[in-house]
Amino acid sequence: MTQTLVPSRWYYAPVIVVVAGCLVAMVNFGVRSSFGLFTAPISEANGWPREIFSFAIAMQNLLWGIATPIAGALADRYGAARVLMLGAVFYAIGTLMMALTSTPVMFNIGGGILVGIGVALSSFGIVMAALGRIVPPEKRSWAFGIATAAGSFGQFIFAPLTGALIAAYGWQNALIVLAASTLVIIVFALPLMVQNRTAGRPQQGEADMTIREAIGTAFGHGSYLLLVAGFFVCGFQLAFITVHLPPYLAEHGISKEFAGLAIGAIGLFNVVGSYVSGIIGGRGEKRIPLSIIYLLRSISIAAFILLPITPLTTIIFTASMGLLWLSTVPLTMGLVTVMFGTRYMATLYGFVFLSHQIGSFLGVWLGGRLYDQLGSYGPVWWMGVALGIFAAIVNLPIREQRNPKFAAA
Repeated sequence: MTQTLVPSRWYYAPVIVVVAGCLVAMVNFGVRSSFGLFTAPISEANGWPREIFSFAIAMQNLLWGIATPIAGALADRYGAARVLMLGAVFYAIGTLMMALTSTPVMFNIGGGILVGIGVALSSFGIVMAALGRIVPPEKRSWAFGIATAAGSFGQFIFAPLTGALIAAYGWQNALIVLAASTLVIIVFALPLMVQNRTAGRPQQGEADMTIREAIGTAFGHGSYLLLVAGFFVCGFQLAFITVHLPPYLAEHGISKEFAGLAIGAIGLFNVVGSYVSGIIGGRGEKRIPLSIIYLLRSISIAAFILLPITPLTTIIFTASMGLLWLSTVPLTMGLVTVMFGTRYMATLYGFVFLSHQIGSFLGVWLGGRLYDQLGSYGPVWWMGVALGIFAAIVNLPIREQRNPKFAAA
């Protein structure tokens, strides 16, 4: 059973901590989910091919993945709040550089490296690890679901708002507003300071081991490796759609404003999908619904690219993908917790997420690269379909039980 925390101040009460964590996830995910709306305007303003913007966002996803295990280790050792606050600073500086620079190198440093590190340090993975130690075991999956849903609601808020800001005030001013928004994470992270009391301690029923032993044991666990492989696909699909769906829609006569609403619809329906996923994960097996989600994604993508692209088919696609968008996250985090407990949850989920972000890098970069070479996004869409089927298959053999080395004697 998780150690019970007795709050000494009103803002350390569990309900306040959960709300604060949800607000952090909302801002973190909401800001970065709107970056796809800048693909065309930034490329056109600077006279760049789309590969330059795509590579910067691909680097952002890759750095997000590389930094996530490190961020998780820091959070497991020193507490989530400090890591979240540091991340907000990196996030703001990098986003501001995206607005002010006009050279590919500086754009890659700001939008790629700094934003990637900032997103990793302030991500909902760090939030969920903190909540996992605070809430009782029977409510963990629900907490993971509601934190993920909050991030999705951020996408619903920020995507259409950003589209409107670009249309009204230009892309540079829109990015400056987003940079200022990320600093609010510092305030929202304050109640999570209560989790610092249990950072670095083994929970009841869990073995006492070093972080190096935990990582080595996890990578020797077959089910963990299958989970890592499946999450690669999640990153490939989502990152490609986030960045390249707006210009793809523009090619088919869909306005930027409607594209913003379409991306927002993903966030709105993802609120439902993520929350329901958290509930399902708390009531039974997690691997079966995880496999079903990947299979349904492939079906949805195939139907979208085979049918005529209209406002109606676009909304149907984004709504269906929204239900499946981050619904993998509560189930994936839940499987990590089942197999290895909560002490090194942020670190071990971080390595799973690194695989996700390698997939994100390839999805974003290949989207821009192949578009510049072939003039079409078609090949990458079909890659997403095939990879979804692969992920549905590899998640089925996962064994949902605690690794014996992570259980207390």
